[in-house]
Amino acid sequence: MRISVSSDMDEPVARSLVAELRDRGHEVLAHGALRSGDDPQWPACSEAAAREVADGRSDQAVVCCWTGTGASIAANKVPGVRAALCTDAYTADGARRWNDANVLALSLRLTSEPLLKEILDAWFAAEPSRDGVDRENVARVSRLDLRRTGG
Repeated sequence: MRISVSSDMDEPVARSLVAELRDRGHEVLAHGALRSGDDPQWPACSEAAAREVADGRSDQAVVCCWTGTGASIAANKVPGVRAALCTDAYTADGARRWNDANVLALSLRLTSEPLLKEILDAWFAAEPSRDGVDRENVARVSRLDLRRTGG
């Protein structure tokens, strides 16, 4: 799977994230402080990673900033992106299952390496729900994007 990753800071957990994704066999496209010469500010690097998902150049993305909040807000401004700030494995599982989230947002401050692995395990193990109510809710979110873009 191709995964875009962004971080506004070159923190140990961000480097661990890239290494862990590669160890799991994913191709990683790095942005922000993780790529030399790139814009490290969270709005720019989070948008870049999210846009690759929306454009189909990546299957998913992981966006990071100190709290994870700014990165998730910026990613969610890209039509077609459903970014979820996850601070634990249960939330990551639910974000994939019930919200069909395609971008994982992480806090560089709160995410330890063991917690990172738990969150990634849950994120990649979960499948989007096939339940009609859950699918309709995801469709409603997609229709919000259409209203925003005038489509």
